[in-house]
Amino acid sequence: MQIKDIVRKVKQIEIRTRRQTESALMGQYHSALKGQGMTFSEVRPLQHGDDVRRMDWNKTARFQEPFVKIMEEERELTVLLVLDISASMDYGTGSELKREYMAQICASIGFSAVGNNDKVGLILYADRIVKVVPARKGRKHMLSLIATILQADYLPAESSLDTTFQYLMNVFKKKSFVFVLSDFQDPVSKKLLPVVAKKHALLALRIYDEKDQQIPSMGFAQLKDSETGKTIWVNTSSKRWRYEFAERQRMLVKEKREQFESASAGFLNLATSQDYSKELYNYFSRF
Repeated sequence: MQIKDIVRKVKQIEIRTRRQTESALMGQYHSALKGQGMTFSEVRPLQHGDDVRRMDWNKTARFQEPFVKIMEEERELTVLLVLDISASMDYGTGSELKREYMAQICASIGFSAVGNNDKVGLILYADRIVKVVPARKGRKHMLSLIATILQADYLPAESSLDTTFQYLMNVFKKKSFVFVLSDFQDPVSKKLLPVVAKKHALLALRIYDEKDQQIPSMGFAQLKDSETGKTIWVNTSSKRWRYEFAERQRMLVKEKREQFESASAGFLNLATSQDYSKELYNYFSRF
């Protein structure tokens, strides 16, 4: 993509997402994140209306009187956009590539964060962490992040989210709001995921093209794994083969959803033909 094309695309995305971030999505985003980033303020005797889950049991035992920890909401929060840039994300059979769809979603989330005076950072990964853009505030920074997403080189490698999760645990000490955008074709550590989800607010956004789920009947065709480069010939006219392929994809989504949700993380399954703003709104409105 040429520089002029990137600039034009960034402007188009900003215009398209501005209406969404200035409307209901921003309000729901604020409601969902309110109270998530908390810091310790003081300990005082328990009063009517206090949250008993914040009892200070050590001080309560020492003074034989109930004491509670008082928390204050942090004024500055950090939103992290974590994007899979393995080659399978540089694909699309509809009007948009998955990478372009990801850029729009990131813009909606990012501009909502900017409107809330939050900082936004970016992590691009494939089989390793490829690029990290430190979290900052402001519209110009957000536009720069969109451009970075659009012009990234998507790598022919199997993605490894575990490496990125380990980086998050080592580098980001304060609770952040982590949005992971990927097709989640590769395994995620069952041990590491719950640890990350406990420390950070985590939402997985599975991005897929409809042909990822169901391949149409088109006779014998050569299919290529864009991450490994492996190819196979299949008879797509076979109803049995198409059914088994679709069933494998359905089970993949089911397993990933259960894995993330059992770790107290969110999971959304988004086709590039879907209205992502509606799905995000519905997700945030549950909080």
